[in-house]
Amino acid sequence: MFDNVLYQNATDLLREDVLSDRLPNSLLFSGPPASGKLTAALELARVLSCKNTDKGHWMCTCPSCLQHKSLVSRDLLITGPRDCTLETAAAKKTFIEAVQHQSSHTNASRYLFIRSIRKLISRFNPVLWEDDDKTGKISSIVSSIDELLEEIDPSRPVEGIPVLEKKCDELLNLCTKLESSFMYDSIPVSHIRNASFWARHTSAEGKKVLIIENAERMQESVRNALLKILEEPPSDVIFILTTSRRGAVMPTILSRVRTYAFVERPAEQQSDVINRVYHAQGLSIEKFLFSFLPVQPDEVKKTAGDFYADICRSHMPDIELLVKNTKNFEPRILLSIFFNEIFTIQRKLIRESNETFKPVILEQTHKRLGFIRNCYENITIYNQSSISALEKLASDMLSYTSIYGS
Repeated sequence: MFDNVLYQNATDLLREDVLSDRLPNSLLFSGPPASGKLTAALELARVLSCKNTDKGHWMCTCPSCLQHKSLVSRDLLITGPRDCTLETAAAKKTFIEAVQHQSSHTNASRYLFIRSIRKLISRFNPVLWEDDDKTGKISSIVSSIDELLEEIDPSRPVEGIPVLEKKCDELLNLCTKLESSFMYDSIPVSHIRNASFWARHTSAEGKKVLIIENAERMQESVRNALLKILEEPPSDVIFILTTSRRGAVMPTILSRVRTYAFVERPAEQQSDVINRVYHAQGLSIEKFLFSFLPVQPDEVKKTAGDFYADICRSHMPDIELLVKNTKNFEPRILLSIFFNEIFTIQRKLIRESNETFKPVILEQTHKRLGFIRNCYENITIYNQSSISALEKLASDMLSYTSIYGS
């Protein structure tokens, strides 16, 4: 039980609560990124579904455990934003290299690659996306992914490297398209309402589990919809929320969940995780995964700085070139890096304005902060194209600058 979650004391508490039957219906896994929160949530879902008397043994082969390990159980729903494609790219590299070297961990690496893909496509379960106008396009991409997954299924012999690599590249491209085009940065309220119906009205042999990642990103209407079901949760459903910013989760939600704290693992422990999971070297899980980005974070930050510098010079940035240089912000984490840098620059200006008592500049920077936030939400929540959203942002900021001066 929880053998696949390394160096986290929170799993000891979870194990005790499961074995003593003290596990509440609503849980919050809180901790920094890449600390194993989702892995622990998925493992808890498997353990609760296990039909074996030796409940939750990692090597259990009961049908329910096998379905959960493959992330195909009907009793599991996952929603919430997550940058999945970097993990998939890393798992793909591990799998291909294992096949090339005829490694003893080839089957484990194939399992890792397939599971990393299912962590993404599980968020596009038709249950969650019912009546959404994007369902047709999503279904088409997911069907293509499923067909390719069938071709690399563990029940089939491993193909030659050229053919295998081509299929894995196709899978990675489809996953990137799915995540970049349809993964919202905030959970739609329809997903919570559809999940609520699923929780109350569908039957299950054991426990049903709903995992909500990055719960701090929920908007007010979504939080209110979630509260309604957390106040009177069905007895056969476990709700697991995850967050990297517990302080940003609404207090009324915090009052209805039991928190399990995950910690940032030291460099040597993170290095061991990278070695065990990906058979690679690295001192930071985040930096290791970032190495699979098509554009490195420092380059994206420089692009953001150049964008802001153009605005300060009252010069319209070349938005099309900017988007091209950042690979159209695919995967979507590139967009987060870009806007985090813009926010950092803007907040620095606010601090400097406060220190130098320049109220006009302070008002201007606060106004720009609102423009930046609206732009980010237009792209990540309302799915506006990055080019048109950034062009409007630049135009708004330049117009405001022309009124008040730079």
